[in-house]
Amino acid sequence: MDSRPFDALLLVSFGGPEQPDDVVPFLENVTAGRGIPRERLEEVGQHYFLFGGKSPINELNLELLDALRKDFAEHGVEVPIYWGNRNWDPYLRDTARQMAADGVRRAACFVTSAYSSYSGCRQYREDLYDAVTGLDITLSRLRHYFNHPGFVGPFVEATSAALKQAPQDTHVVFVTHSIPTSMNDASGGPGRELYERQHQQVAKLVAEGAGAERWSLAYCSRSGSPRTPWLEPDINDHLRELHGSGVSSVVVVPIGFVSDHMEVIYDLDTEAKETADELGLVFQRVDTPGSHPAFVEMVRELLLERAAVERGEQVERP
Repeated sequence: MDSRPFDALLLVSFGGPEQPDDVVPFLENVTAGRGIPRERLEEVGQHYFLFGGKSPINELNLELLDALRKDFAEHGVEVPIYWGNRNWDPYLRDTARQMAADGVRRAACFVTSAYSSYSGCRQYREDLYDAVTGLDITLSRLRHYFNHPGFVGPFVEATSAALKQAPQDTHVVFVTHSIPTSMNDASGGPGRELYERQHQQVAKLVAEGAGAERWSLAYCSRSGSPRTPWLEPDINDHLRELHGSGVSSVVVVPIGFVSDHMEVIYDLDTEAKETADELGLVFQRVDTPGSHPAFVEMVRELLLERAAVERGEQVERP
């Protein structure tokens, strides 16, 4: 399959600590320039220490890399695949230098963030620009894929399976990472609120595909000053509201996340699950796409789609 003019694919992700000694330095990278005291970072780091000081995100990205390389080989897409992170090894800058040394001149970039926001979009663009400054490499980010069947489909499949095992009156709660309301207002341009609207669109697609009649959208992982308004409701507050309205069973669908990283296994599997248990709510959390074959196929399709556009060809988007 024709991937010209690209001679590489770069998988771009957030990064995460590999061991306890990495946790605070990693969080310092994430919060650089915000003046957050080390004591607060150590407090936040307890989430990681509960899991041995290691984030699952790196192993999950390695699994995705392996799946992509196998898929590309099977379908004749002859480009090497690299991996670089914003906040931990392998850093984007180091990966970009390796790509340049290997002779890569034009690479497509797949970012493990499906939605529009500063942290999920523009900040990645800025980091990619910084990574190749002074290098003879051009990077082209692949398009957003929040509503692509390869991203939505695995959630539909997992939600359908969970609902089959759940009581008939189960309520589906779609969850994503909260952001400041000002950031949401600016996502996609002033006043467009694309971040929230895109999640509402995906929630509706998954609910319809899975046959969920009762559903809502909630948020997790709020941080920063309590005086700064963030998107709500918080997942734990929302579970209490649902319980108060007579709901006895929930299926939690983490549509804001590509894989089961820390926000999923701590904020949902640990904190939200504890809240549900305290309330007596039946709680199921469905899988994220991870290395699902449909998600892997989507990455290949996005690469070939962008390559065709760069060659001046007409393409049909799924």
